[in-house]
Amino acid sequence: MPTLDETDRRRIAHPKGRRVEAAARDELAKLLGPLEAGELRRERLLEYLHVVQDARGHLPVALLAALAEALKLSQAEVFEVASFYHHLDVVQDGQAAPPATTLRVCATGACALAGGQALAQRLRDLLGPSVRVLASPCIGRCECAPAALIGGEALGNATHERIGAALAGSLPLPELAAVPMSLAEYRRQGGYQVLDECRQGKRGAEATIALLEQSGLRGLGGAGFPAGRKWRAVREQPAPRMMAVNIDEGEPGTFKDRWYLERDPHRFLEGMLIAASVVGIDVIYIYLRDEYAECRRLLGHALAELAGLADELPAIELRRGAGAYVCGEESAMIESLEGKRGMPRLRPPYVAAVGLFGRPTLVHNFETLYWVPAILRDGPQAFASHGRHGRSGLRSFSVSGRVRQPGVKLAPAGITLRELVDEYCGGMADGHELYAYLPGGASGGILPASLADLPLDFDALQPYGCFIGSAAVIVLSRHDSAREMALGMMNFFAAESCGQCAPCRLGTAKAAQLMTAPRWDEPLLRDLAQAMTDASICGLGQAAPNPLLCVLKYFPHEVGAENPSREDTGR
Repeated sequence: MPTLDETDRRRIAHPKGRRVEAAARDELAKLLGPLEAGELRRERLLEYLHVVQDARGHLPVALLAALAEALKLSQAEVFEVASFYHHLDVVQDGQAAPPATTLRVCATGACALAGGQALAQRLRDLLGPSVRVLASPCIGRCECAPAALIGGEALGNATHERIGAALAGSLPLPELAAVPMSLAEYRRQGGYQVLDECRQGKRGAEATIALLEQSGLRGLGGAGFPAGRKWRAVREQPAPRMMAVNIDEGEPGTFKDRWYLERDPHRFLEGMLIAASVVGIDVIYIYLRDEYAECRRLLGHALAELAGLADELPAIELRRGAGAYVCGEESAMIESLEGKRGMPRLRPPYVAAVGLFGRPTLVHNFETLYWVPAILRDGPQAFASHGRHGRSGLRSFSVSGRVRQPGVKLAPAGITLRELVDEYCGGMADGHELYAYLPGGASGGILPASLADLPLDFDALQPYGCFIGSAAVIVLSRHDSAREMALGMMNFFAAESCGQCAPCRLGTAKAAQLMTAPRWDEPLLRDLAQAMTDASICGLGQAAPNPLLCVLKYFPHEVGAENPSREDTGR
């Protein structure tokens, strides 16, 4: 019988892949020890990567190998997750680590209009190699454009002088726009009374769901699915049931969830716990975007306050995103919560039946839950009685761009863009005249001023090639270009595509390339847009063509289109 030589013995003694160094194993244990008392959990992989990134400023491959060993995963599984998210920096052996400070300057949407790209370039020239300056996608602070993140802390109305002062420590961060309501104050105003009534059986589940249905409350993250119907569907599924709350509002122009969370976190938490009580939820996961560091701190504080409110609440885990727009899609968020790359799942099955860890899952946007306590306390008509132009309810509009008073505007559903700007935003900014607007962020398309009297509500804009989505309204003036805005959004989609499906991965990049031409190739762009819309797996690729198609339809003079629309472009 043949015997093994020494080379074969050495080969078999150690598994393939990088050898785990004892020093890396010890360092990882020190970093993660305070986070986990017992065995590490595979689904918390992204949390562990954040711990290492925060401590080291990057992810050395030696520590990734040690983490793979601790989680009993292959190194490839850990590496693919670490390299998927924008805010994680994998550093190979011999590769230089990034500078200790990373400065992200938003260059998308309203920040693009405010000169974010030029500011980023100037900061690179001024700061040199000691600070890494990145032109960033939307960071959710569009009302104070241009905005920046210094490390993880936000700075609005950014200039090179203010950023320099913040880096020098003479400008404290973060700058808080509001003081969040405490638990005591919220209780004095009747907070958590509805939750108590639900938990004590004074409000039956069926009656509670019926009230939601009467109010007309729909999902306010973009899809607009009726909330009551969703509760009923998940409640009919077998236990145990999960809940995932989506606060990963990465749609350029959207900041309403952050706005409300900074002011009234317990109102959201009560709505979340009411939903959990009525539907019968065992575990709640809150997925908060990484750009909202201050929100993470105040929400953690509010959850700590909540721990003493009552016994037998569902287990609640606050999770941290890592800079991936696609994780705003519900199944991609669930993949991320399970410690994987945030790649959308094929449907069916739907997450209401097969969601987190294969269990029925109630997925909600922050703002939808935010309205639940008031609707149940004051009755459905308190919400449904508002509205204009045949619509009912209230809508929170994130308004940015060329208006005098940007911000979150709570207005009647069905209000028009012209009414919203004139009545809630103080009109157009000085020296600016309305030219165009994005009614639903990057995905919602672009409409001309001549269509500023359309109702801003679900289903109203679809005949015009647009949709309201999360109600992220970006207002353009005659100083701006719809073509440039559409190109910026297509570059955004190309950078944010998860790469899972070819129509989106290749289509967004090719479209962005074609859109740089002085004269757009309209037939080719339309064919490309059709392929993306028809064949992409999720809403990112399906909606990415909307801005370019709107430019072809409403702004043909900007791109030399051969078949101009008969509709007024607003010029």
